[in-house]
Amino acid sequence: MMRSLVYWWRTASALLAGALMAGIVYLFAGPVTALWVMLIITLLVLAIHTRNLVRLGNWLTDPQQDTVPESFGAWDIVYNRLYRLVRAQHKSQRMLSAALDRFVLAGEAMPEGVVVLDEQNRIEWCNPKAMLHLGLDRRQDLGQQISYLVRQPAFNAYLSAQDFGQPMILRNLRGNEVVLSVQLVPFDSTRKLLLSRDITQIERVQTIHRDFVANVSHELRTPLTVVGGFIETLIDIPDIDPQLRSQQLRLMHEQAMRMQRLVEDLLTLSRLENGVDIRDERFEVAELVKLVASEARGLSQGRHQITLSIDDSPPMYGSYDELHSAFGNLVSNAVRYTPDGGEIRVSWKYDATTAQGSFSVEDTGIGIDPIHIPRLTERFYRIDRGRSRATGGTGLGLAIVKHIVQRHQAKLDIQSEPGKGSRFSIQIPANRLATSLVDAHK
Repeated sequence: MMRSLVYWWRTASALLAGALMAGIVYLFAGPVTALWVMLIITLLVLAIHTRNLVRLGNWLTDPQQDTVPESFGAWDIVYNRLYRLVRAQHKSQRMLSAALDRFVLAGEAMPEGVVVLDEQNRIEWCNPKAMLHLGLDRRQDLGQQISYLVRQPAFNAYLSAQDFGQPMILRNLRGNEVVLSVQLVPFDSTRKLLLSRDITQIERVQTIHRDFVANVSHELRTPLTVVGGFIETLIDIPDIDPQLRSQQLRLMHEQAMRMQRLVEDLLTLSRLENGVDIRDERFEVAELVKLVASEARGLSQGRHQITLSIDDSPPMYGSYDELHSAFGNLVSNAVRYTPDGGEIRVSWKYDATTAQGSFSVEDTGIGIDPIHIPRLTERFYRIDRGRSRATGGTGLGLAIVKHIVQRHQAKLDIQSEPGKGSRFSIQIPANRLATSLVDAHK
């Protein structure tokens, strides 16, 4: 109300000043001249208003803060208020633009894929992760129906159902092994977000877990069946032949020991995978290699020719028990898979130039097809399940070796040729050997 009075007062003041001037002219020049003066002043006021209206109309076609017109009187107040209004509007626009930029940057940086869809499921925006997950192109696919670009019947059914409560799983979307979890999330009355997340690794872990449980169950089922069957026989036939009873008890003991080895290997593998810190010990690696070679002779019972070669080398730092387990697993595998009369060569080499060591076990056994080598260190992976059970293996030995090697920053190398034999070696880095340079920092 007060602003309107100001505008009226500024305009009325100009007209009152003109009327006062016309009154003075009337006193000195008569009524006709006074009317002409009043008419000229009124026309002048109208011309000023008309000019300012034209300037305002022209400015409204491109309203910029720097081009707000300037004037006097009532128009000065109007233009000042327009200037302040435009300046506040520009400030709000800058703040909104900055907020939008931050939102876009946040969306670009999100580890999940984000697609903004309109009411008809047309793409309005997507971030780089969504482009990677769903194979979208932000330059070409804006405005396209998402169902035209993600061609899976289950996905189209999910879009049609408008099920915002649960995600769905997409597999083999672009002919690869990537597994995606996608979910619709409404965020206003017409738009919704399509969120995508790569769960390939989670699926792999779950698959490994399922396989692990299945393999453990399978490995335990056979010895438990054997032991249970013999126990039932001993219960049902109390006066069984002593020789048969002794044979059955011996077989039961073998199967019980097999289950015990499996449980011990599982506990060892669990401890290694849980990342318990290594308790570094200083020990003579030559003595450890001699020990595992002696254990190999005991396991072989004279069925193989076992040779030993050891270079002079400095002591080693690491977990004696873990490395004993790793070296022993490689040696026992060589004994198990080398036919009678074969040769097994156990060696420890030390390279003084690089200050690195290498423990290796080479045999003239059955060998391994190259296609199996990358998977040998997987838990329960067996090339021939029947042969593995016959030799008493648990299927966890090389998995244990792999973890021990990794914990000691070492490297496991496998070379093999079917029918000619295999060579397993563990490359020990210089920081695990007590050279004069390294030993000075211990």
